Amino acid sequence: MMPHELTIIFEKGDSGWWVATIPEVPGAVSQGRTKTEARQMVLDALRELMAVRRETALRERGEASDVESIPLTG
Repeated sequence: MMPHELTIIFEKGDSGWWVATIPEVPGAVSQGRTKTEARQMVLDALRELMAVRRETALRERGEASDVESIPLTG
């Protein structure tokens, strides 16, 4: 069964900013001056990354393919 949660890892960068990554989703990385800002920024990055990947997949899918959307809650 797929987990219903994602992990955010926060690390203090050399510049003093917090770097936030979501290890379950390659490419979901961002940073912020505070952990709260880094959390919001990485969640925004996740949404944008998912939208781009969805658009690419739909554009490149085969003619005979079916598409289904599923919620990630619950």
